Amino acid sequence: MTTNCIKFETAAIETAKGVGSISTLTFDIDITVEPVASDNPMAPTHRVLGRSPRGRLVECGGIWKKQNRDTGADYFTLTIRDHGFNANLGKAASQDDPAMQAVIPWGPKDAA
Repeated sequence: MTTNCIKFETAAIETAKGVGSISTLTFDIDITVEPVASDNPMAPTHRVLGRSPRGRLVECGGIWKKQNRDTGADYFTLTIRDHGFNANLGKAASQDDPAMQAVIPWGPKDAA
């Protein structure tokens, strides 16, 4: 599997399960994402699960659906809590499959 991507079961990302991996200089994890059913508009669309050092599947982050203020277009963001990692999801390079989403990291606005 390509790193820094999530492969969802279908292009209907908001309700699809998926698997992927995230690699940085400080961590390298395989992830599973599972949709969340909630009436709360502030709730994540997905739970992000990774493996503990002992191999247990544990929740480590979430995916949220957001809307671009300028264009009104929907997009998804991902957070991995323990690592302070934030990213947007978007079309993976050289991919025509809308179910394959690249994990595009971004840092705090005040980061150097």
